Parts: sequence; structure tokens; C-alpha cells
Amino acid sequence: MAREPLGLVQGTVDVLILRTLTWSAMHGYGISQWIRQRSDGALALEDAALYQALHRLERKGWVDSEWGVSDSNRKAKFYRITREGRKQLQSGVAELRRYVDALFKVLQTA
Repeated sequence: MAREPLGLVQGTVDVLILRTLTWSAMHGYGISQWIRQRSDGALALEDAALYQALHRLERKGWVDSEWGVSDSNRKAKFYRITREGRKQLQSGVAELRRYVDALFKVLQTA
């Protein structure tokens, strides 16, 4: 039985995108598919949220981009993580770990 993808906690989209881009430069669809596959379908980014996040990350200097050709021979914008993006990823992962640890502390006492 297929399950619905989980909703994402605020701030996780940026971390997921930055983490994905540590593997290689990717276009938006590739990022979305990589996250879906790595999470066994539990995490899915809606197109609007994905592209808003990519544009935000680019404005902040955490990713940069260039136009290229996708595997399906279409023009696509490829994103890559910057040095500043790697620093932000480390910070974001630490923050998410603190959040998850606190969440489980509460759940374990219930």
C-alpha cells in the first residue's frame, strides 16, 4: 500500500536541497526525484516549493546555476552548492538534529 508523502517541517527543504547538491549539480526535477528516491517516497517536494527554495538559495549565494541540457535533451537550469551553501548545510543539519532530539525527548515521555 502506497503511503502519502510526509509534510516537511519549515527549514527542511533548504537542507534537503543543499544535501542533494553535495552529490552533483542537478536540475530541479533531478533534485526532486533524488529526494523522493532516497526517502523511499516518504518525502516529496511540490514543484512550486522546490523552485521557490532554489531561487531563495541562489539569492542567498548558497547555490549557483547555469543552463545546460538534461538527459532528455531539454534545456534545463542546473544548480550546484557553493562554499557558503556547504557551511549553511552544516548549520542546518545541526539545527534539525537538535529539533529531532527535542521532539523524541517529548515523545518518549508520553
